[in-house]
Amino acid sequence: MLEVAAADVAGFFAPERPGPLVQQHIAHTGVGVCRVDRWPAPRTVVAESAGNVALRGVPRDIDGLAGFVEAPPEWLPTLRAIDPGTAIWPRVIAVLPPTAETPPPVAAVRRLGAGDAPALAVLSPSLAWIGATWGGAAGLAASGWAWAAFDGDRPVSVACPFLVGRRFEDLGVVTEPGARGRGLSTACAAAVVADVRSRGRTPTWTTSPDNRASLAVAARLGFVRERDDVLYAVRTPIPPVD
Repeated sequence: MLEVAAADVAGFFAPERPGPLVQQHIAHTGVGVCRVDRWPAPRTVVAESAGNVALRGVPRDIDGLAGFVEAPPEWLPTLRAIDPGTAIWPRVIAVLPPTAETPPPVAAVRRLGAGDAPALAVLSPSLAWIGATWGGAAGLAASGWAWAAFDGDRPVSVACPFLVGRRFEDLGVVTEPGARGRGLSTACAAAVVADVRSRGRTPTWTTSPDNRASLAVAARLGFVRERDDVLYAVRTPIPPVD
């Protein structure tokens, strides 16, 4: 397939809606790649950023396809042909209403900067996904878009826009197991919510219906369920809920 600029295939992903924003995130950050089956007049489009994939157009075999795939339902037979073990991962998409007031923070948090990259890089391996769509710990820290709570010099909870669109920003947050239950996820995510709103966009939240901790944080922040959706896990295991 041929690599193209994300902006060149924007029409395949319009209108933008809450949830996975892979093509839009690539257009904003440059992290990831968009490919087409032919140019001009592409029939099939693939957008991929750090294992997050969005497919549009005519279903076809995609060489090397792997990751968490967002695609119309008609793609499923093709995905199962690529990987017979393709699993369906239920997702909940929530949106923060403009009138929702986030709770006051119960812990001190601060914005991360480029100098925080070494500390961010030593997050537990199971939490490292938080920076993947920003090119890793260094990219996330340098973006200035992440907030963290610290235990000494060590970040123990980190939140950021995981996928950034033109109208929506889909949030992600992680907290070290030993620091959970202290309101750190909520405090970090609330700071990101304020940033998203300051940019004139709407915060969104994507999680699994069985991830009670994530759903609880979203509820505390005022997020409202917008719809149920699915991702297709192709050649990739669905992560367990902590």
